[in-house]
Amino acid sequence: MGGLSFRRWLAPLSAACTLLVAAPLAAGFFGHLHPALDSFAHFRAHLAILMGLTALPLLATRYLKVGALLVLAAVLSFATTSGTVPIPRLGMQYGSLYPVDPERPAFKLMQLNLRYDNATPEQVLSMIGRVKPDVLTLDEVSDMWVEKLKLIQAAYPYRIQCPYPTGLFGVAILSRRPFAAGTTPHCDGRGAFALATIDFGGKTLDVAALHLGWPWPYPQYWEVGGLTPFFREIGKTAILAGDLNAAPWSRTPARVAEAGGLTPMPSPGSTWMRLGVPATLFYAGLPIDNVFAKGDVEVHSIRTLDPVGSDHLPVLVDFSLRLDAGGEHRTDVAAAGPESSLHSG
Repeated sequence: MGGLSFRRWLAPLSAACTLLVAAPLAAGFFGHLHPALDSFAHFRAHLAILMGLTALPLLATRYLKVGALLVLAAVLSFATTSGTVPIPRLGMQYGSLYPVDPERPAFKLMQLNLRYDNATPEQVLSMIGRVKPDVLTLDEVSDMWVEKLKLIQAAYPYRIQCPYPTGLFGVAILSRRPFAAGTTPHCDGRGAFALATIDFGGKTLDVAALHLGWPWPYPQYWEVGGLTPFFREIGKTAILAGDLNAAPWSRTPARVAEAGGLTPMPSPGSTWMRLGVPATLFYAGLPIDNVFAKGDVEVHSIRTLDPVGSDHLPVLVDFSLRLDAGGEHRTDVAAAGPESSLHSG
């Protein structure tokens, strides 16, 4: 009797749980209507997996076809997070990754939310020393981090730091390579955006660092609107990297891309997980560090590195710059000396 009673309740219980999960999952696909709906989109991958699991018991009942359709819907929802569903508003379409051309120099950019109160800053500095990226885009550059980053000033003499009014956050760009002559790196005034034009051996690249706040009901949606004039300043060949506090398939990265004429690049997977969770579970976090590119940038790979005491993983971008026909650099930019290229927002 107990077994029969359980089977009688299995189908309605499974259906009820599936509908409870399906509602926020579906809402996330309508983020273009209101930022409140877009807040659900950030959890699309998690909700799709949960919906598939709650629908599975229906396959063992007389509602087999309904269960199969719900599982299929969960699989398709998850697929929209990978950039493989070419249907407008159902998923982000990412830019291509290119094979490395041995005839061209390759460069590295590291994106990292430092965590304003990181208890082990030496891990970050050690990672930078091992990887030796050409450029760093950094978020949550607190007053503590401003002092710590002075320890690598000899290796990264070209820098712009844009402080947040409270001194807790802020963004920064650090570079081994000089800022292009005749250009001035600048900030947005609130420590959310930095832009610098960097000379890569005669070819210039605009590098932008971005850190947005949390989604609705927090002010992320309005931040993007306020920063739109700065996104439009980004040059024809550029990389933007940062912690957007937004999954790449949500509306926020799409709005940033549209405003700056940028192409979203494939996500490296989860980049954020709550502090204290074992590093082995980072894969279950959120992919909220985003990379964009445009123009003559060819991105070869985007991957995460080992944890360094932050709740974000470092993201390493390998890229190169296309040359003009004949193998010549398009621009002829003189190298600026470190003294004239140090700026603070």
